[in-house]
Amino acid sequence: MKHIQGAGLGFRREMLGELLPTLPSEVDFWEVAPENWIPLGGTYERQFAQSIQQVPFTTHGLSLSIGSSDKLDIEFVKTVKRFLDTHNIDLYSEHLSYCSGNGHMYDLMPIPFTEDAVNHVVSRIKQVQDIIERPLVLENVSYYLAPGQEMSELDFTNAVLAESGCSLLLDVNNVYVNSINHKYDAYDFINRLPSDKIVYGHIAGHFDEAPDLKVDTHGADVIEPVWDLLKYAYDTHGVFPTLLERDFNIPAIEVLLKEVQRIKAIQAQCVANHQTVFAGQSA
Repeated sequence: MKHIQGAGLGFRREMLGELLPTLPSEVDFWEVAPENWIPLGGTYERQFAQSIQQVPFTTHGLSLSIGSSDKLDIEFVKTVKRFLDTHNIDLYSEHLSYCSGNGHMYDLMPIPFTEDAVNHVVSRIKQVQDIIERPLVLENVSYYLAPGQEMSELDFTNAVLAESGCSLLLDVNNVYVNSINHKYDAYDFINRLPSDKIVYGHIAGHFDEAPDLKVDTHGADVIEPVWDLLKYAYDTHGVFPTLLERDFNIPAIEVLLKEVQRIKAIQAQCVANHQTVFAGQSA
């Protein structure tokens, strides 16, 4: 399988006219939502096949609903497994949240931070991993309410990672947004995550609803405090592949590529700094 590295970008159907026939060399990997590509045929299927032969792809799902009380959709997970195998994709990532409960909610809802919820989610993760035959990768999500909270977001996240064997997609912007909305230290949160669980990351823009309320929109440029937090994450855990998310207000590809290039520049700087420190320690 092709493993991702470097800096990535979301692969969207509306961008295909700008992207093909040759994908931009600045982008090291692309990310797709399986739900948007599994049922397609014809032109889109040919364009996807043309693209996936050029560089590695990863996936970021929308409807697994890992924290739901509804029965896990086994047939859907099997369909995702076939998609991953057919296209030789290594990673299946999703959200540490839920989006269904007696019907689809069309939004990412926060899982209660409780021991019972940890046990429930861990059981469902193990089911998914048995089917897809690879570790599930779960993203820390933004949330605006914490119903029935008995433990911190950090303790909940670390417990799920430790007990399920799943991996982490570290969304740096979500950490920043949550740290403002829920008044915790974003740097401490990142520092206390397990380095060996982080397989790749996300970075994105958000909307300032108020000085103390940030809304995770993926519809704006990345701000400087989030870039700083990304650099800290690299310094703390080592450089990991990182993808720029932009889901609406999508500018021309040239504008997106500038932010992709900035990810790569920060990665290169952190690698160089680490090598300098290592050389100094070895002298």
